[in-house]
Amino acid sequence: MGSVDFNAQHFLAQSFDCIVAVDAGYERLREIGVVPDQVIGDFDSLGFVPDHPHVERHPVQKDESDIELALRWAADAGFDMLVVYGCLGGRLDFTYAVLQLFAQYAQAGFQVFGIGLDGVVALLDGKHHNSIAFSKKASGTVSVFSASGEARGVSEEGLFYPLTNACLSDTKPLGVSNEFVGKPARITVGEGTLLVFFPLDAWDVIVPIPST
Repeated sequence: MGSVDFNAQHFLAQSFDCIVAVDAGYERLREIGVVPDQVIGDFDSLGFVPDHPHVERHPVQKDESDIELALRWAADAGFDMLVVYGCLGGRLDFTYAVLQLFAQYAQAGFQVFGIGLDGVVALLDGKHHNSIAFSKKASGTVSVFSASGEARGVSEEGLFYPLTNACLSDTKPLGVSNEFVGKPARITVGEGTLLVFFPLDAWDVIVPIPST
């Protein structure tokens, strides 16, 4: 849990194996009555070190952001799915930095999602979790962007604008503003890393894809 605005109702409706509060994210959780399993940060935003049995404190002057430290902690703890709230929005530069971190972890084999106030970003990578599918109940806009120079073998099935085996560049937004049309939909990347943005409502109609 990061420190920027998040969708508390959506968060409370989920079930997680472990909840990590990042700096002022601790206060965000406390406001909705949630006690995290772990607290990490330099606590410059929070203003105090939480009275919690599991606190990992870091210096303010460091190379890594608190979100990066939290992702590293979760990875080292053995979690392979990272769902991050309170990280999208606020400062634009920080949001971009978070997306870079998401790409890094997707390339390392983790399944990564960032949850915003009304939208989600999922990371796909050709070598690991390379596909995401939605039931016909999904609605709204879906956009995809390369996060790795070029993303090759990009296909979008069941959407208003079909795309087959395309190459997306990280400097040309060809994948912006596609639409769900009441059909089962699937997005796949063959090589490289892909950012997939979709409405928060579609989170509940993601179709599990069996591991290969």
